[in-house]
Amino acid sequence: MHLPATRAVRIALIPCFVLALAAHVNLNLQAQEKSEQKPEKSTSGAAPAQTTTGPANQQKLGTELDGPVIVNTDLITLTVTVTDTYGRYVSGLSQKAFTILDEKQPQEITFFSDDDSPVSVGVIFDVSGSMSGDKIRSAREALAKFIQTSHHSDEYFLIAFNSRAQLLLDKTRDGNSVLDKLTFVQTRNNTALYDACYLGVEKVQRGAHPKRALLLISDGQDNNSRYTFNELRRLLKESDVVLYGIGILSGSDAGSALGMEGQGILDELASVSGGKAFFPRSAVEMDDIFEQIALELRHQYSIGYKPSNFSNDGKWRKIKVKVTPPRGLPRLFVRAKEGYYAIPGSR
Repeated sequence: MHLPATRAVRIALIPCFVLALAAHVNLNLQAQEKSEQKPEKSTSGAAPAQTTTGPANQQKLGTELDGPVIVNTDLITLTVTVTDTYGRYVSGLSQKAFTILDEKQPQEITFFSDDDSPVSVGVIFDVSGSMSGDKIRSAREALAKFIQTSHHSDEYFLIAFNSRAQLLLDKTRDGNSVLDKLTFVQTRNNTALYDACYLGVEKVQRGAHPKRALLLISDGQDNNSRYTFNELRRLLKESDVVLYGIGILSGSDAGSALGMEGQGILDELASVSGGKAFFPRSAVEMDDIFEQIALELRHQYSIGYKPSNFSNDGKWRKIKVKVTPPRGLPRLFVRAKEGYYAIPGSR
């Protein structure tokens, strides 16, 4: 295959080696009563968003869940993943290869980057009773592969949840400290998955890096959240945070009603954010998936534009990203958010 000399296109292949985990710290999450009032909801619109801490007397969820004040602009930013027919990541494309349609109208791209830039990553780890045994051990070991493959300057937030969502690590670049915290986690109690994701979105939006992602490790079940599925789904659609779901399902889970429901929840949450959900069937496959996500984050494009037909009507506006492959390359596939809310007052 011959590529143009002026712009090489690099395709990232996924290696398949396995790392061992070498950290031992005991952690025991205690469940708390569900007695506080639901915190104030976030409001959000076109990305990027900047947040400030809410009132001092505001209720909190777990160790911290502040309702941020979102400052909107009319600059729409997208995190775009491009793959070939074999699912391999394609980087090195020029800005001219991309076309952005906002409500079917072509837009002028005003910001473009394909740098291997660091990410603010929220690791959301399910430690409820449904994640006991081999599930949590395999997920913890695979997380080591993700951290080893990630950018050395990535910033991590660690949130664990059972009956409550708790922030265990805030803004650390030490991936080993994330693993340390999860070495001897004891699983128990109910599942507040939606609350944990809500907290994760709010934390990474305060991160140091413009590129933001959530890594949700769970069986997808929720039975103890204050926030609803629809409220979390709306927040993900409004934010510039990409969610990746890793469904940790046992053999019996896969065909059960709860297992199917969990898969559907993870699929939908990942899809609306521009991310993807995975459901590994073995420990080896789980290792490869975690590494695949780390590589994807390092081979994405950041694209920004100011809509020529913007209107402060608060409505959902559809976006479509197209890519034209260079001569000699076959068809390429694009994954990105499908739209945004035009919040009044944001322009």
